[in-house]
Parts: sequence; structure tokens; C-alpha cells
Amino acid sequence: MKHSLLVLTMIAAAVVPCAAQTVTRIEAQPEQLQMRAGESADLVILAFDQSGQAVSTPLRISGARGALQFADGRVTALRAGDFEVFVSSVPQDGGEPVTLNIPVHVAWPAVSSVRIHTADVRLFEGARVAHEVVAAHADGSARPYPGITWSSSDETIATVDAFGNVRAIGTGMVTINAMIEGVTGALTHTVVASPVRSLALTMGQEQVRTGDVQGFVAIARDESGAIVEDAPISWSYVYQPDDSIVAPSGPAQMLGGRMVADVPGVYTAVASTSGASAEFSFRVIPRNAVRKLEVVGQGTEDRIFTTDFWIWQGVDGRDYAMTGSKFGDGVSMVWDVTDPGNIFKTDSVFVDARTTNDIKVSPDGRYGALSREGASNRRNGVVILDLADPGHPVVASTFEGNGVTGGVHNMFATDDYLFALAGGDKYVIIDVRDIYQPKFISEYNHPNSRVHDIWVHDGLVYSAEWETGVVVVDVGNGKYGGSIENPEFVTSFPLSTGSTHAVFPYYQESTGRFLLIAGDERVQRQGLAWEGTGSDHRQQYDPLTGKGGYPRATSGYIQIIDFTDPMNPEQLARYEVSEYGTHNIWVEDDVLYQAYYEGGVRMVDISGDLMG
Repeated sequence: MKHSLLVLTMIAAAVVPCAAQTVTRIEAQPEQLQMRAGESADLVILAFDQSGQAVSTPLRISGARGALQFADGRVTALRAGDFEVFVSSVPQDGGEPVTLNIPVHVAWPAVSSVRIHTADVRLFEGARVAHEVVAAHADGSARPYPGITWSSSDETIATVDAFGNVRAIGTGMVTINAMIEGVTGALTHTVVASPVRSLALTMGQEQVRTGDVQGFVAIARDESGAIVEDAPISWSYVYQPDDSIVAPSGPAQMLGGRMVADVPGVYTAVASTSGASAEFSFRVIPRNAVRKLEVVGQGTEDRIFTTDFWIWQGVDGRDYAMTGSKFGDGVSMVWDVTDPGNIFKTDSVFVDARTTNDIKVSPDGRYGALSREGASNRRNGVVILDLADPGHPVVASTFEGNGVTGGVHNMFATDDYLFALAGGDKYVIIDVRDIYQPKFISEYNHPNSRVHDIWVHDGLVYSAEWETGVVVVDVGNGKYGGSIENPEFVTSFPLSTGSTHAVFPYYQESTGRFLLIAGDERVQRQGLAWEGTGSDHRQQYDPLTGKGGYPRATSGYIQIIDFTDPMNPEQLARYEVSEYGTHNIWVEDDVLYQAYYEGGVRMVDISGDLMG
């Protein structure tokens, strides 16, 4: 979903309170915007009733994710392109919204500096070394995918191609230049004759399964047998398919001596440098990870749409599930799932809400929490349940303060504290040691960021924050100075897709790594063969443009990050089902259980070392 905010437009003229369905026209001042990435501009949105009078009414406002942000009456441009701010009224059930699209043209600011960097190796005669560029604007932000003109100061010593690959063909001093929009960066090399006389590959196994990572080490030696530490190594592979298959065009991936094969066959890893090369051949066999599944039971509810659910062991030793409802007049269902072949409903809980969106239960099974959207008094917040009799929960209390009034989309429960999102802007921490008298403890609001999902593990909060990526905050871990009363920022890790929607921390026993599984949410397929019906499925379908309404189309990756050292995270791998977009995540025993919007659930083997 895009960043959708339920905002109250503040009109400078006289404001007449009215119901949302009386809106007949929406206007924007200005009618369109021209900006540069990184800039913010005021955008006043006005709603009018049938008589032409300005009214105060809730509006939905969203911008293209990763491109525009809208908050507090200001639009912030994040990247260049032509986009729109989408505005929609909020009609009563069955009504049609009034909509407005506001064009926004965003240009890049001027490039102010260009820096060339490469691996920490020497450039030997006859060797090739890849060079990369970071182009920065005056505010320090980086220009993505800049157009680069490469050149060499002396092509008798080294040449450079259009992709920054420098090949040394002589010896001496040479400067490699990269020019972007008239700004030039330079890197000087002293090319020497290669001392390498032999190259050997170690650490390879002669037989692995598809998906297993081979970690090769290339050892270069000079004429005396001494190791040449900084020799530039180029990596490649050769593939011979099994007789039974026709391989895809890219059957394996190799990066810096690490290699993973996706299909069976015989592979040869090749390492080369000026003066020497080495090879290692090995066979890849099928992983045979496919398992048969059997549906053993089902809890059926055909009157309402289900939102989220949570499964827990009750204090009575039996297993239970609770399911929320979408537009279900605030009902949540309780199920006994102790015998998966005989799932039955034990009770229901009604609260003042249109939707009970998220459900969480504390690890000790003492209390549960429901997040509300659409309360009749517009004070949503969370409802805390007493689970002393887990099959028949009772409402213990509600918490509606400190920003959660506008709606809580996601929560996380520990034994003593409940973490609740407040309008997608921050999360608040609630003391629930006495569930009948919950108390505000503290909150965390990451600057210039929107939060969608949180998970707490070992005193650290991991939050999924869209373009910002994953944000880590210490709330009692002890290593980074934070506490439950004073949350302390630890680090953040942006992901290339800019759509971080959910996060799941996981300790992988087989490798000793601490992993973060992060999922995208992209309710669009722009540029793909099936783009769907537009960027906002809540808008009415327009037969002239083919935009708006259902069915929606989704896309997105699951991305796996090594967070063993939170200060130096490393992205390891990602997984995609190309036709569908990811949603919620669970990981157990090295199996990723991944929900997809239109694509059901996939079980994915994530055991061992990961790559690709």
C-alpha cells in the first residue's frame, strides 16, 4: 500500500463541519508542483460541499511510494520523475469518493561531486579491475544510476570501457576519469608488471546441492612462492547442464569467490589474474526441497473478512487462535486449535470498531491486544484482553492516548510491554504489567520516516519503515545505551526496493548468524506485463483509463540480511515470486513461511549459507 494518511484539511476560511459524503469537489493550491529531489513544498488541499463552501472533512492523501511523501501539508520529493499526489474523500459505505490527482514534476538537483572507488587491490599489467562511482548532490544525497562518461589519461597504459572496467595494457602512472553532468572525479593508478606466477583455488567441494553456497579462496603466489596479497582476481564460471534439463540463461551466480547454482549440472569456477588462472569443477545435484502438504483442518468463517490472526498456548495448556475482521463491526473470533483436525470456535469478542486490524498475544499467554480502526467516537487505539480463561477473553482496558487515537495498524506484545504503532508515524510503548491500568512509558519516532511493522527481540526493536528500510532501536538490550523508558537509535539499513513493509528477526543455528527477513509491499506492477488497475485500488474504476478499483496487482521481494553485527549489516539474498507481492512473514526451523497477496503461502528453504 502507499502511504495513506487520514488527514483533516485545515481551511483558512470559515470551516463548516460536515459529513464526508457532502464533499462534491476537491481543489489543490497550487494545482501542480515542480520540484527538485530533496525539496519540500506547501500543498493546500481544499474540500467543498454542494453550495461551494469549504468544509472540514477527512481525506485520504498518498504519494507515489519512494518518490513523494506528504505530511503536515507539505510534499517532499525523493526522486526525479513525473508523479501524482492522490487525494480522495472518505464517503459512507456504498458511496463514491470524490478524487483529485495533483501532477508533480521532480528533477534532480545538480551533481556537486563525483568519487571513483574500487576494490583494495593493485592494478597489474594485463589485469582488469572494475571501478564504481558515487555522484553526490550538494545536500549529500546520492544520484542513482548517473550517466557516466569514462576516460583514461593514457590509453597506452590502461583503457576503460563504458561500464568502468579498467584494463591495464602497459606500465606507468595513469588517471581514470568519470564525468557526470560536467563534474569530474579522478583516480590515479601506478600500473606495475604482474608478480603473479601461479594461482590456486581452495575451499571448494566436489558435490553440492542447488542453493548451497560454495566459498572459494584464490591464492596468488609470485616466483618465489610468496603470497601476493593484493592481486586483482576476476571470477567467472563454465556450466555443463545435466542431460535431463535445458538450463536457463543464468544457471548460477558468482560474486567475489562466492558461488551458488540454481540448477543441477557440472560447474567450473574460474579465477584469473594477470599471469595466472585456476579452475575448480564440481557437480551440483537437485536439492529435493519440495515437500507434500496436507490440509488437516479448517476453521470456517463465512460472514466476515478476516484480517490478521495470532496463535498461542493458553495458560490452561491448550492451543488457541484469534482472528480479526475487516468491516466486521469490531468482532474477533477465538478458536481452539489444540487438535488441528478438529478446530472449533470457542467465543467472540466485540469492540467498538469497524475493523480489528492486528492481534497479538504476550509470550506468557497472560493478555492479548486488538488494534482498532473506525471506532464510532474516532478514538481507536488498542483494546487489551484478559486471557486468564483463554477460550473466553474479556476486555480488560483500552489505551487511546499518545497518538494511537487515529488508528493502530500493527503491534508487538512482550510479557510486560505492548508496542503499538501510532498513525504510521511512530510507535508508543505501553506498560501492561497491570492490564487493567495500562500506562504510557515512552515512544520512538524516526525522523522523516513512516513505520508499518515492528518486532521486538532481545531488547531491540526492529521496525519496517518503507523507504528508510529497517530501523533498529535499543529498548533494553544493554549494548547501545537504550532502555524501555528511553529508546536509543542503534542503526538503520535501507533496502534497494524502498518498500520495506514487514520484518522478522531470526537466529540461524546452522550458521550462527542472526538474520533479518524483510518483506516489500508494492501494490503495483509498474513496467511489468500486468500492471494492474493503477496505483490506488480504493479509487473508483475508470473505464476510460483502466485505472482504479479491483483487482489490484502486487510485486515485491523477500530480502535476507545478516544482522549478526548490527553496525555492519550485509544483505545476503532475496527471494521473489515474480507474479505476486509479499505480505506477512514467519520463519521456523530454517523454513520461511511467506504470505503473498494473490499467491497464497509459499514455504521456502533458507537453511545454511545464503546468496543470490
